[in-house]
Amino acid sequence: MVENMRIESDVKLDFKDVLIRPKRSTLSSRKEVDLNRTYKFKHSGSEWTGVPIMAANMDGVGTVEMANALNQHNMFTCLVKNYEESDLGDILGLSQHFAVSTGTSENDFRRLTRIINSYPEIKFICIDVANGYSEKFGDYVADIRATFPNKTIIAGNVVTADMTQELILRGADIVKVGIGPGSVCTTRIQTGVGYPQLSAIIECSDAAHGLNAHIIADGGCTCPGDVAKAFGAGADFVMLGGMLAGHDEGGGEIKDNTVTFYGMSSKDAMEKHHGGVAEYRSSEGRTVKIPYKGSVKSTVLDLLGGLRSSCTYVGAPTLKQLSKCTTFIRVKTQYNQVYEKNI
Repeated sequence: MVENMRIESDVKLDFKDVLIRPKRSTLSSRKEVDLNRTYKFKHSGSEWTGVPIMAANMDGVGTVEMANALNQHNMFTCLVKNYEESDLGDILGLSQHFAVSTGTSENDFRRLTRIINSYPEIKFICIDVANGYSEKFGDYVADIRATFPNKTIIAGNVVTADMTQELILRGADIVKVGIGPGSVCTTRIQTGVGYPQLSAIIECSDAAHGLNAHIIADGGCTCPGDVAKAFGAGADFVMLGGMLAGHDEGGGEIKDNTVTFYGMSSKDAMEKHHGGVAEYRSSEGRTVKIPYKGSVKSTVLDLLGGLRSSCTYVGAPTLKQLSKCTTFIRVKTQYNQVYEKNI
């Protein structure tokens, strides 16, 4: 039976709709803040310690070179889906700090099986689709859990508490949250589907934590302050695409001091990886030129410095305590307009 159309009238918020309220603090310096977290994952039973910021599995971001660079800062990388086992030899020693990404086709499953059989020390699998609401996707997550019971599984994307819980019960350790907020994603424009990212993080993290599982806030962060807001809202990890694009480690041709960056559902991505856009679908991503930024190190240091500063403003000596110290203030339309102009 098909339900009738309904409207949810309660307020839903994006990063631009809030600021974090400062509080009295005993911290005297940013260097006192510990950004490392330790998590134990629900199904795999594995533990992980590091700075829970991730490079997205996007062309120009989720590369082997990026994984090596971010590992220097104890950060994480979800590799793009087109890597084969022969490409991974240089980073196997970083197995705690990268995930092999996969889609849900038979070819994807065969490729993933080859990689894991060749390198059983790999600990993380990222199952990534644009729409995590299909029954097929849930079944696939369950199949991967049954096939690789000791691996930590990341799965998404979804934006609601019910599907967060569903994917966890199907075998996901970490659920990826976000539909449409990314800088090169046009899903909201093409389909009218989405969910304001801050509210999605709040609702999905609450659902996941009730089951002793975790979430990734995926998309929508344009500056270090947005990353702080995501952690303040309850995210366990924050995944970045556009903020980490345009660097040497992402590869890509540098022309006129710019680098091409595109969404993984864009026409460019589908032509590169699938031979074009299928007749039954449309592109849900854009291609943009972004400034060439050099080494990713300077961006990472700016990001981590901003996040430490956020913690000092609210008196959180560790990243773990940031959400407990966070009070969000809704801001007026005038601030939103200035915010959007600046980004």
